[in-house]
Amino acid sequence: MHLNWEIVSRSKKSNIKTNMSLSLIGRAVAESVTLKLNETAAILRAKGEPVIHLGIGEPKSKAPLDAITAAAAVLNTGDVRYTPADGTPAMKQAIIRYTADFYKRMVEPGNVIASSGAKQSLMVALQAILNPQDEVIFPAPYWVSYPEMVKLCGAVPVPVLPEDGTFYPRMEDIERNVTSYTKAIIINSPNNPTGVVYSEDFITEIIEFCEKKNIYLIMDDIYNRLLFNGKKPLSCYDYLKGSIEDSKIIVINGVSKLYAMTGFRIGWAVANKKLIKVMTNIQGHQTSGPSVVLQAAAVGAINGIQSCVDSLAMTLENNTRVMMEQLNAFEGVRPNKPDGAFYCFADFSHYEKDSAKLAYFLLDKVRVITVPGKEFGLDGHLRLSTCGSIKEITQGIERIKWALDPNSPNELYIGERKLTRDWI
Repeated sequence: MHLNWEIVSRSKKSNIKTNMSLSLIGRAVAESVTLKLNETAAILRAKGEPVIHLGIGEPKSKAPLDAITAAAAVLNTGDVRYTPADGTPAMKQAIIRYTADFYKRMVEPGNVIASSGAKQSLMVALQAILNPQDEVIFPAPYWVSYPEMVKLCGAVPVPVLPEDGTFYPRMEDIERNVTSYTKAIIINSPNNPTGVVYSEDFITEIIEFCEKKNIYLIMDDIYNRLLFNGKKPLSCYDYLKGSIEDSKIIVINGVSKLYAMTGFRIGWAVANKKLIKVMTNIQGHQTSGPSVVLQAAAVGAINGIQSCVDSLAMTLENNTRVMMEQLNAFEGVRPNKPDGAFYCFADFSHYEKDSAKLAYFLLDKVRVITVPGKEFGLDGHLRLSTCGSIKEITQGIERIKWALDPNSPNELYIGERKLTRDWI
């Protein structure tokens, strides 16, 4: 089994001769590794390869019926037109209702912007607040896009890895990295890639700190209701002393993860009206408003029956339990137990410290897609998705173990294909 390396390296080669004509910012921004792996998986599957995708953060469940029905109703009218740059009135009202229901805070239409995905909401927020050379702090491991989005604004990403060796940031870790250039801090809990949920004490402290230092606090809450082990979602507004209008808190959310609607590309931000106005101006020149069809679907999901979110959380918790059992039985691998989100973040450095090399090795030898920890700011680890079926999880870990563990049998069957290990 040999991987066509052209699939995974084509883009790197194509840049060699064109760098001199590209912008400094363009050259500084790296390719999205997760999107590239999705593309690679699709190519291999199209060729009939037995790929198991443990890299993708995309639930297997279908979009809610309420979302599909609402989108179909708009399509059936044939009246599919431009929308306001900050979202349709119905979309904004749905976000207001969501914020009241799950954050216990009433906001107004001027506090809300709907975007083509939570990623765009975050990007527009950064463009609205950052100047060149400003610094943005975020705990490591971090979502792969944070550094690149900051660099797109000409600003400086400042990842902070907790010095105590855990994945739980401490205020002393954050404070040690704050400078006169610090403009914002991004908090993502449950965290991608680790699945850890930050404590109430930490959230309280970071909000008080940002208020005191006049720093923007961006709460990336895209996974905030997908929690395990009896944990409950926290609302940052519970710890806010003043009003939203006097606050520099920006809450980012969307329908992609909670409602398994990744392809619908609808997200939003909630913040003070002055900031939302600037974000709206920027978004209006970038993409205009999000699709009226997709906003209708998002409204249907938000206003519809919420049992789909609870069902997804239960499925993910069960899948996580199975994956942890598999990884704990894998000698030399040290997994971190997640409390939410879609992933297990496991230390494979016993077998290979270069996580990119390891990920491509596993893709080449056993056709299992993982995401290198290096892309999240911590090498030697792999991010493994729990979004697949139990069968995919168990077979995927079985293949990885066979490829790495010298105590495994020398042969493995994938379907009717017999593999013989000749590299250990």
